[in-house]
Amino acid sequence: QVQLVESGGGLVQPGDSLRLSCTASGGTSSNYAMGWFRQAPGKEREFVAAVVWDIRKTYYADSMEGRFTISGGVGKNTVALRMNSLRPEDTAVYYCAAKLSRLSDWNSWGQGTQVTVSA
Repeated sequence: QVQLVESGGGLVQPGDSLRLSCTASGGTSSNYAMGWFRQAPGKEREFVAAVVWDIRKTYYADSMEGRFTISGGVGKNTVALRMNSLRPEDTAVYYCAAKLSRLSDWNSWGQGTQVTVSA
């Protein structure tokens, strides 16, 4: 089981940027992909972005492509999410996740980091 730890959340103003980081440990060589999800109060968890390690291809939710950038480290154990032009509606708990294959579920989750965008 992969363990994931997020960092970098906080309180920012609209228009600001923020960088989230996630570090994985334990069995990371088997990871197929890592990604970010978020859950706003009263809403379901939604996909934000992901990177597939072997081909280094990135994927984004349509509403976030262009403002958010996901990047992976040299190994399969770090992933970052750069968020620009933040909006109040980006306020959510952001979760890092990992999966073992293309068809598997996202089976490892971090504890989440709070991002609050408010004037």
